[in-house]
Amino acid sequence: MTEEIPTLQLIPTTDQFDIQLSPTPRGVRLARLLAVEWLRPRRDLPYAVTEAAAQIIAELTTNAATHGRVAGRDFRLALRAHPGLLRIEVSDTRGDDLPEPHSGRGLLLVEALADRWGTTPGPVPRKTVWAELDL
Repeated sequence: MTEEIPTLQLIPTTDQFDIQLSPTPRGVRLARLLAVEWLRPRRDLPYAVTEAAAQIIAELTTNAATHGRVAGRDFRLALRAHPGLLRIEVSDTRGDDLPEPHSGRGLLLVEALADRWGTTPGPVPRKTVWAELDL
């Protein structure tokens, strides 16, 4: 007899998801996995949007862990579902290091997948890189 391993199921009871994680490869992987589990049961999100969101989350959290890393400080992933819109926000503690458009393969991918993206400085020492997907 094989033992079933329980799986984590996040049922979206709100229109937002927030998590703070360590800026490590494990934190990046966990951010993507948990976000996809939050997105998957949402009936208002088409499959293509969920897949695009997963790729954007992977890129932005990787950038936060790689370029926005400060020892002892975490990054934050937030998802906001609005009627007709999904907003992804990744905040890190390197507000002095804003990403430049076309500055790397990852941001080119974000630009290709997102309908809009940009950065918001502050509060010091933070910055938030965000992307929006129209539904």
